[in-house]
Amino acid sequence: MFRVLRRVWVIAVVAVLTASLGSPSAGAAAWSRAFYWGVATAGYQNEGSAPDSNWSRYVARTASVDRYANAVDFRHRYPEDIRLAAGMGVNTFRFSVEWARVEPQPGVWDEQELAYYDDVIRQIRQAGMTPMITLSHWVYPGWVADRGGFADARTVDDFLAFTGRIVQRYRELGVLWVTFNEPVAFLTQELRIGAVNVFQIPAWQADVVRAHRQAYDLIHRLDPSGKVTSNQSFYSGFNAATDLVVMDQIKDKVDFIGLDYYYGVSLDNLTAVNGISSEFWKIKLQPEGIYDALRYYAGRYPELPLYIVENGMPTDNGQPRADGYTRSAALQDSIFWVQRAKADGMNVIGYNYWSITDNYEWGSYRPRFGLYTVDALTDPALTRRPTDAVPVYRQVIATGGVPSGYHLVQGPSACSLVDPLVSCVSPANPDGPLAPLR
Repeated sequence: MFRVLRRVWVIAVVAVLTASLGSPSAGAAAWSRAFYWGVATAGYQNEGSAPDSNWSRYVARTASVDRYANAVDFRHRYPEDIRLAAGMGVNTFRFSVEWARVEPQPGVWDEQELAYYDDVIRQIRQAGMTPMITLSHWVYPGWVADRGGFADARTVDDFLAFTGRIVQRYRELGVLWVTFNEPVAFLTQELRIGAVNVFQIPAWQADVVRAHRQAYDLIHRLDPSGKVTSNQSFYSGFNAATDLVVMDQIKDKVDFIGLDYYYGVSLDNLTAVNGISSEFWKIKLQPEGIYDALRYYAGRYPELPLYIVENGMPTDNGQPRADGYTRSAALQDSIFWVQRAKADGMNVIGYNYWSITDNYEWGSYRPRFGLYTVDALTDPALTRRPTDAVPVYRQVIATGGVPSGYHLVQGPSACSLVDPLVSCVSPANPDGPLAPLR
């Protein structure tokens, strides 16, 4: 009975707000920044002190993954990480509100944990940064897992109740809202951990699409100044297919295209196959692919602004990469290509580096993506140590990109297949102009 009443309440609230406030875009405020320079974290990957969830259960029962311990303890060290971000000149800080943390039982809200997120938001804003809040970064409460996660239609209503509670709390702060982080990758992970099976994929896909569409409307009713997206993972060579799963179903319910670009593929670079074994540090990076990814989305959804929600480089336990490519070089090369995209008329409005610190990469601490490295398994103090990319990112932000005349450390691959066949036939031009990102 409680869940039935709760569903009725959610539907009624959405209906009333829709009727009284008009269309979502009518009251939407302008972008709060000319360009968003960001860093990113994610709840389960960074926070530690993990509550009961689909992922805490999977890690507890799986011997082949790294013990979670306390991740990098963002839950208690967030003031330090926010200061580190501000010290680089970052103006946008992405994090996720963990549904499992704030609603440990159906309809039971943990005020202490909500107060924790209140202070995260307060400190982000005091540092002059825009909050980018992810509502679902692959993790949900154990009580949702008990009934099948998003393969159960009831989860949509409960997700909307959670969304409404969080958005109401942080409305009118210029928040950039992310409903679902990389929904296709989310599905892949759900299959991996046994949360859903292949026969449940159609129901899962329909529910996630419905949850996003209704959450978009709800967010805009409650927070007209907010902007909403669901960031999409760029699967080089395959996005024309993967976008059919979710992105094409929600294209009228996003305010900007959020995309995550990490790895490319080309005729002379097939190392992305190492991703199958999670040895990401063995993949040769193709920074020019970020240009191809932006061009792909600019063509597919020409009316929408583009935001790089995640981009970064993995190392093997913080060791130098075998190919000699450094984090600072990869960062500058990637920013170069974002500037080229901007100069070629693509409406790029933001860039986030993944991530501010190393973290728990879904079962392993071995892949290291952080601007600040943390030895989660061997350093009880969880010391944040700056990589060579920290001063470089500070300089890039201060100057709006790399300087004119910048020479790429790693040039384009031969016949890129990031966006086949366009990226091969019409490759990104490294000799073109650069546009400042301001």
